[in-house]
Amino acid sequence: MAFKYDTILKTKGTEFYLTIAIKATVFFSLTKTDRKGLAWKQLIIEDIRKCAETYPNIFVFQVQNMRNNLLKDLRKEWRENSRFIFGKNRIMQIGLGRTKEEELQTDLHKLSKRLTGQVGLLFTEKSKQEVLEWAENYWALEYARSGFLATETVVLSGGPLKEFSHSIEPHLRSLGMPTKLQKGVIHLYKDYTVCEEGKVLNPEQARILKLIDKPMSKFRLTMKCSWSKNEGFELHKPDDPQNNDSGNGEEAEDMEQDDNDESD
Repeated sequence: MAFKYDTILKTKGTEFYLTIAIKATVFFSLTKTDRKGLAWKQLIIEDIRKCAETYPNIFVFQVQNMRNNLLKDLRKEWRENSRFIFGKNRIMQIGLGRTKEEELQTDLHKLSKRLTGQVGLLFTEKSKQEVLEWAENYWALEYARSGFLATETVVLSGGPLKEFSHSIEPHLRSLGMPTKLQKGVIHLYKDYTVCEEGKVLNPEQARILKLIDKPMSKFRLTMKCSWSKNEGFELHKPDDPQNNDSGNGEEAEDMEQDDNDESD
């Protein structure tokens, strides 16, 4: 049996009292008031609960090659009928309910169990089929970061690098490129292998690939599972046992903060 949450926020000193109808009172001590503090986390929890009541369909999506700017673009594109929320996994779990006793509606706790790794929540009025088809076909090419496996071997031939200003030559040299200046033009004085297919990129290689405008990674969203008011929970992709971290990084939480700032 599912219980609806009637949340009432009361202040007393530095504590917030979250009252849940029929259930119990949950206490959140808000001794920190900065953007990373419990007060901010409480706002995310409230936001998730409102969205769970408002939107008919909810998805847990996994992010490959996370890029905040691309997620922000998606939020703008989907703003009319959807809401993306991306934050600390344990906070999103509290928002949905971690157990049958805590869940807002029947089987929402099953979504919470899939909030592992680099994931987020999509609340939407779009149909399940429409979202799944979109996710299957959506991707964006981006520059690879350090730690990424190179998808191809990149070799620069010796000779002039006319696309670069002469002032950047010391920087290219510091990245390990065999360069020199000849009459104000940067030259590679021999062929240079930037990276090899299948090998892990180091920070210098990743910077060079960006400088030569060679994107190598794909930003994608994979729908792990979904929940709808009419059909309940459905698993779309089994959990990856290698991807079991309990929360996302500060970068994701910063994006959640920025998104709410824009909507204020």
